Amino acid sequence: MSQLPVIVGFGGISPAGRASFHHGYRRLILDQLDSRSRQETLTGLATLMARATSDNGEYITRSGERLSAAQLAEQLAPELLSNTLIRRIHPDWFDVNNVMMNRHAVLQGADSDLVFRIRNRHLPNHIPGNWQVTENGLGHSEVRISGSCEMLLPDSRIAPVQSAGMLPTGFDPGTLYQSRNHPRGLQMSVYAASDALRSVGIDYEQIADRLTPDQIAVFASNSIGQLDDAGFGGLTKFAALGKRTTSKQMPLGYAQMPADFINAYLLGNVGLTGGALGACATFLYNLRNGVEEIRSGRCKFVLVGGSDAPVTPEIIEGFRAMGALAEDKDLLALDQLEQLAEDDYRRACRPFGNNCGFTIGESSQYLVLMADDLAIELGADIHASVADVFVHADGHKKSISAPGIGNYMTLGKAASLIRSMLGEESLQQRSFIQAHGTSTPQNRVTESHVLNETAKAFGISNWHVSAVKAYLGHSQGCAGGDQIAASLGVWRYGYIPGLTTTPEIADDVYQSNLHFPLQHAEVGATGMDSVLINAKGFGGNNASAAIISPQMTEALLERRHGREKMQAWQRRREETRAQAMQYDEDAIKGLARPIYLYDHQVLNGEDLQIDDREIRLPGYAKAIPINIDNPYDDLT
Repeated sequence: MSQLPVIVGFGGISPAGRASFHHGYRRLILDQLDSRSRQETLTGLATLMARATSDNGEYITRSGERLSAAQLAEQLAPELLSNTLIRRIHPDWFDVNNVMMNRHAVLQGADSDLVFRIRNRHLPNHIPGNWQVTENGLGHSEVRISGSCEMLLPDSRIAPVQSAGMLPTGFDPGTLYQSRNHPRGLQMSVYAASDALRSVGIDYEQIADRLTPDQIAVFASNSIGQLDDAGFGGLTKFAALGKRTTSKQMPLGYAQMPADFINAYLLGNVGLTGGALGACATFLYNLRNGVEEIRSGRCKFVLVGGSDAPVTPEIIEGFRAMGALAEDKDLLALDQLEQLAEDDYRRACRPFGNNCGFTIGESSQYLVLMADDLAIELGADIHASVADVFVHADGHKKSISAPGIGNYMTLGKAASLIRSMLGEESLQQRSFIQAHGTSTPQNRVTESHVLNETAKAFGISNWHVSAVKAYLGHSQGCAGGDQIAASLGVWRYGYIPGLTTTPEIADDVYQSNLHFPLQHAEVGATGMDSVLINAKGFGGNNASAAIISPQMTEALLERRHGREKMQAWQRRREETRAQAMQYDEDAIKGLARPIYLYDHQVLNGEDLQIDDREIRLPGYAKAIPINIDNPYDDLT
């Protein structure tokens, strides 16, 4: 009997804010929320963005004004909304009007020497020529050129791409724990994984005590590593700039480091670990690994996630050079404008509409998965279940970055599984798609064809299609996590986020069997039984996940465990929800801090008790069995 992997907690941080308790989702559909939910989300953003602090039931703004939660939300709403989601790149990230670069120049001394003053020990790179360097005693070097000389001179330019999906302005995860020069992506990962763990409402130590240490797993990574200056970005450019390479830049740049950080500084995990890579499908690759471990019975508790922080001039320039990003000049041409206003930057990403490229984004998202029997035993809250994740390559390709045929197989298998588990009517009438939806002209054609042909094959006449990148941008390997977080909110608030940045669906989009809502679509909290999460990555990395609603998951589990056990689970769940809500209240007030256990209960070989049957670890309730059965007994 295969265990069903159920989602018992989720959390993260994206341009929409904190993911747990649907806060990020609520930012997307803010105009549809009741007054209390709207107030909570805005208040949470205010403290997250360091616009206010909590004090004895009131909030103190940066100007020293004391306000109630209702007053704070009302007063700061315009500022909070304008500093979230996709927007013009803020100077906290980099100055779009002054992007540094080196310029190649041929310098001539002519009749008199040409003098340049530059910082000491930071001389330009050069091709040998006729030049001399002398110290002037003022902390600078004096460069005199006679004849001619070729050099790379410091220069700057205006960024051709000025929109991005950035975390809420003012939020700095590195200030919330001892970040010690961690790359931004790892800072985000510490915050996001902590948010997910605390959203469960059951202390991790209580969960771990029920399991052997090797029944716990972590699968997390990103698609391109940590490429800011504290990671691989600094490693590759510091030597050329004359800066000192540090001992941290090399290890902290690796793409699997989000999993490593969780093992070392959050969970103390000694069980299974790994970080799968699959370009834009990376999150779903990691989710597939988690699902496989739980279904097989090898693991009972799995933390799955990822973190990408690609809003840097270098990464943006790389994608721009590919012709993949929405450049300012193309947005001007698209809307026939002479100048872009702030609202124009917010509408840079237009999935399945007339568009000109994707918008880069940053995000970190995590899911807490449990085997269904453990969830029922502990009284864990169940937000959904992951039936399976399917992965296929594209076969032979001409361009390695172009889409191919693999996605037809992944989506077809996911749809087929939903039909097998929930029935044909459920698939046809009560499922929806969270599309990859990058906002490139190529994606709108190729992905819509995949979706439309799949809908035809399964007799679906009006498949709802959402694409959360319209709000958040493309967070690369973490994009699947953004899509799942946005989809979970549908089963709490009943709205499928619409393609609100897309004025109209493009003429070349296949849509005979699809429905692309341009406004939020009200379907009801129980109106959808399942969602299919779709991802199409560079290199031929395709993945589709079949996720089942909490209502249908409970119905399936009642068939397995019986009504009596499910009723007992519901009673235990009340305590779980109460503890989880306490965390949410603390987070809204800005009082919660990430879990970060540095130099905590570090073990070495001498601390272990080892025999030929098991290894016992101090601090862990159960031992790790090492008495392994021979799986190849027919060979011996």
